[in-house]
Amino acid sequence: MSNTMQRIIVGGGLALIAVLAAVAEYFGFAAVRYLGILLVLAMIVEMIAMMSRNRAQLSQNHNWIACGVFFAWLFVMLAAINSVGARPWIILLLLLIISAADIGAWFFGRLLGGDKMWERLSANKTWAGQIAGIVCGTSVAIMYGLLGTDTFMPQLMWIGISVALLSQYGDLTASWIKRRMGIKDFGNTLPGHGGLLDRFDGWIYVLPIIWLVMM
Repeated sequence: MSNTMQRIIVGGGLALIAVLAAVAEYFGFAAVRYLGILLVLAMIVEMIAMMSRNRAQLSQNHNWIACGVFFAWLFVMLAAINSVGARPWIILLLLLIISAADIGAWFFGRLLGGDKMWERLSANKTWAGQIAGIVCGTSVAIMYGLLGTDTFMPQLMWIGISVALLSQYGDLTASWIKRRMGIKDFGNTLPGHGGLLDRFDGWIYVLPIIWLVMM
């Protein structure tokens, strides 16, 4: 099976899980919160496993400091999802923005090409892709407000821009850690995508900052 087909199948499975969580929320079960907590816990375990597999690289160029800070930040994410996850409509909005930004950056980055953002960290990310990702994420945020209230909500535009931008820099941070450790993926939990940290790195900064705003 090709890598592209694996990505499509796994992506469809993740979308199905999101739909089932939304249905469970409709019937009064806090599925989004519990699912988010389990996901971040799995990301923490994945990070521990990655560091265990690559102990030799940890001692090189003070990589243990970078990995240690990143590992500690995952616990901030855990506290954030425990709080923000109690408001599933916010998680849905974030999911839509991050997914749209990710898909938009990937598609238009390949379509338009252009100058690389930070080739040493990620060979495929371009400035055109980043801008397109922000536009796509912001458009989805505005549509979310229009469909829910039939009115234009300016604050959703700024939320869309901020979340789309933060999600892409979460991706770059994960790429920086992987580059320092000399690995391609954090794990192989999701065929075609790598590990959970590879797939959900867009949430690294988004969740804690949304949590901070809500406090």
